[in-house]
Amino acid sequence: MFISFEGIDGSGKSTQARMLADRLRQAGHDVVLTREPGGAPGAEEIRRLLVEGDPGRWSPETEILLFTAARRDHLERTIRPALAAGQVVISDRFADSTRVYQGATRGDLRGTVDALHSLMIGMEPDVTIVMDMDPAHALSRGLARDTTEDRFEAMGLGFQQKLAAGFAALSQDAPDRCIPVSAEGSQDAVAARIWDAVDSHLRQKV
Repeated sequence: MFISFEGIDGSGKSTQARMLADRLRQAGHDVVLTREPGGAPGAEEIRRLLVEGDPGRWSPETEILLFTAARRDHLERTIRPALAAGQVVISDRFADSTRVYQGATRGDLRGTVDALHSLMIGMEPDVTIVMDMDPAHALSRGLARDTTEDRFEAMGLGFQQKLAAGFAALSQDAPDRCIPVSAEGSQDAVAARIWDAVDSHLRQKV
């Protein structure tokens, strides 16, 4: 099973992906926890180009190419081998992030994103958890992390609001796999909501 986490910056994806991985391991599943951009040696090198530096460092078109290159390496070296071995793969972001960040909010480039995805990736997660949080709250949390990986947070609240609208639209476009989950409240409360959603899908696959 392939599970992805999506949502705006600062919505708690990384924490919840880790908590879900821990709970699935406790339930007896063999789990690979990974992330995008990154998740494989070459993809991690590309990650630094994308998430660090000045907000205007790359055009949306260049970002699409870089993200697709990183995703292809991730797919070849991590995701496909793990799924072939019968493991559960949990990824902090996947192709939906590119659809929203570059395809919908930084230009009318969704057609380009979809064409490259079809040519170079060609797969979707079984389940996508879409973290739903107020953009202002999420942005304050993201900036409070005080890391060098804040290129997208530095684009401001207006950008995060566009992202939130993009992820909401994505959930409506792909209701068969996208599950919106409120990211407000305690970590344990959010984790319980996510577990209920994922557990039902796991039961359907047994």
